[in-house]
Amino acid sequence: MTIQRYIYSHTNPITFWSAGLIILGFLNTWFTKVPYITNTAWIIASVIAAAPIVLRAISALKAKVFSIELLVGIAVIGAFAIGEFEESAIVTFLFLFGSYLEQKTLAKTRGAIQSLTEMAPTTALLVNDDNTTEEVDVDDLEEGNLVLVKAGGQIPVDGTITDGTGYVNEASITGESRPINKQHGDHVYSGAMVESGTLKITATQVGDETTFSKIIELVEEAQDTKSPAEKFIDKFAQYYTPAVLVIAILVFIFSRDLRLAITVLVLGCPGALVIGAPVSNVAGIGNGAKHGILIKGGDVVESLAKVDTIVFDKTGTLTTGKMTVAATKQYTTDHSLLTGVAQIEQTSDHPLAQAIVAHLTAQLSNTPVTMSTETIKGQGMIGQWHDAPLYVGNAALLKDHQISLTEDQLSDLHAMQDAGQSTVLVGYAGQLAMILGVADTVRPEVPGALAAMKRQGIKHLVMLTGDNQATAQAVAESLGIDEVHADLLPADKVTFVKKFQDMGRKVAFVGDGINDSPSLATANVGIAMGGGTDVAIETADVVLMQSSFTALSHAVGLTKKTSANTKENITIAILTVAFLLIGLVYGYIYMASGMFVHEASILVVIFNAMRLIGYKPRTAAATPAQPQQLATN
Repeated sequence: MTIQRYIYSHTNPITFWSAGLIILGFLNTWFTKVPYITNTAWIIASVIAAAPIVLRAISALKAKVFSIELLVGIAVIGAFAIGEFEESAIVTFLFLFGSYLEQKTLAKTRGAIQSLTEMAPTTALLVNDDNTTEEVDVDDLEEGNLVLVKAGGQIPVDGTITDGTGYVNEASITGESRPINKQHGDHVYSGAMVESGTLKITATQVGDETTFSKIIELVEEAQDTKSPAEKFIDKFAQYYTPAVLVIAILVFIFSRDLRLAITVLVLGCPGALVIGAPVSNVAGIGNGAKHGILIKGGDVVESLAKVDTIVFDKTGTLTTGKMTVAATKQYTTDHSLLTGVAQIEQTSDHPLAQAIVAHLTAQLSNTPVTMSTETIKGQGMIGQWHDAPLYVGNAALLKDHQISLTEDQLSDLHAMQDAGQSTVLVGYAGQLAMILGVADTVRPEVPGALAAMKRQGIKHLVMLTGDNQATAQAVAESLGIDEVHADLLPADKVTFVKKFQDMGRKVAFVGDGINDSPSLATANVGIAMGGGTDVAIETADVVLMQSSFTALSHAVGLTKKTSANTKENITIAILTVAFLLIGLVYGYIYMASGMFVHEASILVVIFNAMRLIGYKPRTAAATPAQPQQLATN
């Protein structure tokens, strides 16, 4: 081991040895007063503490970088030249001690990454062909392998459950701490914990390809990605440090006061300014990761903080994406028709038909035999029920087969459509037998989350959908959305995003990360809900693993708070430099006291940033409303 590596690896012990020697020097001055002990202790303290500082300064110079360590190193040499051993000892100790505290507090801000890494599974129980199991390293697993996970165990792969049921805690992936019941056919993630039950899982992704590994990699990269503020400060520091050196030289030339010039070097260290922005960035992104919000870097934090317009896709975003029968109007006493409707719809793969089949499961179980059907494009289907035609479709289908609606029936039909439901009409024996209203349910947390985002400074909430205008407008009004555009294709959504940007708005697009990839890529910030999917992680700037509007509100509030925190830290740093310079001019600040204030300012900005670790948005009051339904045509 070289001397340089030895010194670097023992910097913390050197810091505390330096402190001990400084204390020894003061004790001798105050009490024992043995000759030479005080200065000897301070000289040794200065030399050992200056060693890592000077070595770092030399390394930086080799890379053509003027570092803070260079300023401190020159100041220490100057202090030795004028015999100020007390000052040099205190300055070097404070600098090293400040670096030590920085390391400790920065490690805490990176706690999300550390905790995620510690949660990564290392071994797995591989099920062999003869149904025996063996413990293997997770790196030895391959796609298609069958693994066994018992209660209390950690899932080592992304995969599909092929046998068993149990409750799985996916907090490390989605941030949702509530265990979820998983059974045959369900997808599970590496890193999740099986709290009860035993599962056999067929691996679909292993090693670095698992969602959990990608999350760790993504957050690590994000915390190292610099925001515009950080990039500016880095560029500023390249010129600031040599400028301070030049100013100190000029001060000495004109004043002939070496002590004053050295003090200028010490006070000119831009430590708080350099550390202020990145520590806020790291803490904010770490908070997001802990809550299942993946933010891809400091530039995304700043961009989302500036957003004033959020554009939502509807299906799967504002809604659950799951169609259900929301209402039924019957105009006949022949309830057996429901069985006929179920059998007809069972032959269709249309989302409306599938929702009706799920709703009428009992009727199918009583009479499982399906009938022959005829599909009328754009209208619906016709089957034979008790030797008479049974029509299931829209109003045009019934009209073409001479079935008309009464005024009351038309009123019921329009009421369902105005409520945001897609309607399926059933005609039999020459008359309307029933109307089924099928709808996609609005996520229950949406109203409160949208209201919270309004309070957070979002000025425009926009919904883009392929639904008809009447349905979309009804839903938008019920949720407090400012603007809605309907009957759109995916390309049309991109056009609207660009239009808003041309108007000078900062736009975030919220979609599912699959069908909305073009819009996610076009917006200033693309936010994918639900994801864990590769497409969501790769396309979007922000990924909400929970697919929750509460998480969206958290993300918006967190980025605004992080941006504000960065500005606070920069302000603190600038005010500290101003205070030190004014104090120097008026004779209140000296070399050691200036370094103390300098290091204290660094800790202040770090502790200020650490407040972001515990950030939680104010819980939005639920908006009084009945459960919302809307159609997906």
